[in-house]
Amino acid sequence: METSPFGAPAVRLRVAGVTCRRGERTLFRDLDFTVGAGQIIWVRGANGQGKTTFLRTLAGLSAPEAGEIAWHDPTPQRCLVYLAHANALKEDLTVAESLRFLLALAGEAPTSAELDAALARFGLSSRHHAPVRTLSQGQRRRVALARLGVPATPATWLLDEPFDALDAAGIETVNTLLAEHARRGGSVVLTSHLPLTLAYPVPLVVTIDAPVAA
Repeated sequence: METSPFGAPAVRLRVAGVTCRRGERTLFRDLDFTVGAGQIIWVRGANGQGKTTFLRTLAGLSAPEAGEIAWHDPTPQRCLVYLAHANALKEDLTVAESLRFLLALAGEAPTSAELDAALARFGLSSRHHAPVRTLSQGQRRRVALARLGVPATPATWLLDEPFDALDAAGIETVNTLLAEHARRGGSVVLTSHLPLTLAYPVPLVVTIDAPVAA
């Protein structure tokens, strides 16, 4: 695992005093935390409180109203993967083609064997050549998440509700991938309205609260 000169996990991301708005509404104020190598951060909050907005902000897709998001990776946009709540799959592509397309957008070119292995982890081997439009919602989610099972995945994962639409086997597979990534020194920031059942590493909970009226 990557460490600092003092033996603690190296800080990969620092969030300092971040405030986010949606239109005229302030979603939250003064959010502070750090993300270290091998750490999993569970962002919690009520529906509509800004969890998705915050992940989009971390991914560089929107700007905070105030505060600082400081990446300590030399090229942060190449060192992270952002999986949104929507699966971003192409309806007319096959399962394998759609997964390859997602990876190509991130500058990755996995071998056919690596792609097959990633799909197999999510029980999708038999759907390899199926058009995305024929998949159930749970299968679509598993195709998108299979991106995390490809070797040389980026160091930081930003995952918006990764357990949605998954059955028990799918949840277990995601938990296994999270644990493996953390053991390699990877970092994860995720949202989930479902209780996390990951035993190790124990996620650090960051709660987004509505701002107190002045």
